[in-house]
Amino acid sequence: SRSQHSAGRTAPSAGRPGRILLLSTNLGIGGGAEEQVHQLALELKSRAWTVGIVSMLAPSPLPVEFEGAGIDIGTLNMKRGVADLRKVTQLASIIRRFRPDVLHSHMTHANILARVVRPLTKVPALICTLHGAKMHRVKGGSTRLRELAHRFTDRWADVTTTICHAAAESCLEDGAVPAEKIMVVPNGVDTGRYLPRPQVRERMRATLNLEDKFAWLAVGRFELPKNYALMIRAFSFALQSSRRDMVLLICGTGSMQPQVEAQVRKLGLDTFVRFLGVRRDIPDVMNAADAFVLSSDTEGLPMVLLQASASGLPIVATAVGGNSEVVQHNHTGYLVPRGDALGMSGAMERMCGLNSFDRARLGRAGRQFTHENFGIGHVVDIWEQLYHRLLTPPPVSKGKC
Repeated sequence: SRSQHSAGRTAPSAGRPGRILLLSTNLGIGGGAEEQVHQLALELKSRAWTVGIVSMLAPSPLPVEFEGAGIDIGTLNMKRGVADLRKVTQLASIIRRFRPDVLHSHMTHANILARVVRPLTKVPALICTLHGAKMHRVKGGSTRLRELAHRFTDRWADVTTTICHAAAESCLEDGAVPAEKIMVVPNGVDTGRYLPRPQVRERMRATLNLEDKFAWLAVGRFELPKNYALMIRAFSFALQSSRRDMVLLICGTGSMQPQVEAQVRKLGLDTFVRFLGVRRDIPDVMNAADAFVLSSDTEGLPMVLLQASASGLPIVATAVGGNSEVVQHNHTGYLVPRGDALGMSGAMERMCGLNSFDRARLGRAGRQFTHENFGIGHVVDIWEQLYHRLLTPPPVSKGKC
């Protein structure tokens, strides 16, 4: 299919950077998929690729690293939940002006839009990345319609990638992607930005007034799949059973935050649970914490787990999606069954009961594993290899004379 889309185009020389346009459903701070698009764009730019990004929705504030980075950023200004066919024409116009060698879309809606627009452009290669274990909406609901749309538009994609093996298996079971066109490329994390810093830890713990409390940290949107209600229950149980003076720090925002805050008040946890909102200093906040907790009912390969692990934090997480591909049970943290508040509480108590040496050992093992398998440099190496493979024309077979 590439030849019919790349007519009249000259692919970059083998191994040389070219032009890449990243299309994302959203682009602001606060989501794991968005964070991955940020990291990919910045790393590709550092490798001399000409990089552009288009967000379907109007992006919220971007990370400070984008200031002066020389990355073209645009938006279609679409409204969430509203299909607007005029945006197909608008995106096609952006693509023609930018003239990318590779169009790389991220998240379900962006994937479908990129596929619909491809016949109107001459994009040599189209890669579509799914960031969840399933094609869930933020607010839940059936995934079947999105899976069918993904399957119907597959003809216009060269490759669909997932961020973990659990997601790839789910896509194959649901028939959303054919087996011959699926590939696993994990999320990557900047382990030079997320790392243990003792001086930062001391400063941030003083700033957050943590004293000698055991600080749990959670980062993520307040939406149904994250199941913060489970986390609050588990923390409440652990607080009652543990001898440690604990606090739970939560960074993020979302539609369900009022319900979670109400639950905290009802359980009398106001002085133990702190809502820190959306933060631009997550690496520093992670240094202040003693352990990380994730209570999701469904996940792909969470960026927050990679960031926490790279920061040297031991982890307690539900065994869903790609979580078990990041957290090595009993070696870098503890995995618990989905929806099991008592199981999560027990794991939190166990973590708190470790001495500082054993807890640090879990954290060091997690950082080493994450650096070796999910470091952003390693992951972008994989992306570059894929880009160049798709842009390299197949050898011309010579017939017999």
